[in-house]
Parts: sequence; structure tokens; C-alpha cells
Amino acid sequence: MTPAEYIADQDPTRQELLTNIHDIIIRNDKLVVAVVEKMMGKEMIIYNCKIFKYGLASVKDYMSLHVLPMYGSPVIYGKYSKLLDKAKFQKGCINFKTAGEMPLPIVAELIKDCAPIDLAAMYAKNKKK
Repeated sequence: MTPAEYIADQDPTRQELLTNIHDIIIRNDKLVVAVVEKMMGKEMIIYNCKIFKYGLASVKDYMSLHVLPMYGSPVIYGKYSKLLDKAKFQKGCINFKTAGEMPLPIVAELIKDCAPIDLAAMYAKNKKK
């Protein structure tokens, strides 16, 4: 299944927002490759750059944007938990139900801030510790 097919299989009221977020990720982080795979028992769009970097999911009660660079950066987490204050933040993901909770210009800024982060290097550095 392709990312476009995954989005087309979602609730029609969610498709435009999912498409827009998908496009933001692809446009602003040129190193990721999008595939549809299972993560945490749920099928979602996974954006890999040697390793998992982002995920975009639509589950029963909400949608979710997984942002691993945010998990490793208290600065990014703090900035965007304030800017996206209508969404529900977890350690490395943002859960949301509506477009109003995820303004696209702020999502684009988030991905632009995360794109230069080299997660493979971050993991290697942490392994040495």
C-alpha cells in the first residue's frame, strides 16, 4: 500500500488534513522516504531516513503525528507544545482530531526544525554513553 492509498482508506473528513501533513513532511525533509508499515500494532505512514523519523497515523478516535526529533530535543518539544497547544502532546507524538488543532504553517515550521536533525548520529552518540 502506498501513502496515497493509506490516506484514501481513511475517513473522508480526515483525508485533506492527512494529505497536507504528508506533503509538508515530504516537501520539507528531503531525506525521508515514506512507506506504509505497522508500528505499535497500527498501520501508518512511516518516514524513514536510515531509521524511523516521523509517522502519520489515523486511528479510531484521533490522528497522530510521531516526531522522533522532538522526543530527543526538549527545545523543539517545548516550542511546539506551546504553539500547538490545542493538540495533545506525548513524549514523541502529537495527537489531534481536527485541522484547528494542527495549523499547517506551524506543522511546516516543526518539520523544518526537525529536518536537519540526524537521528542516526544521535542514536550512535547515545549508544556510546
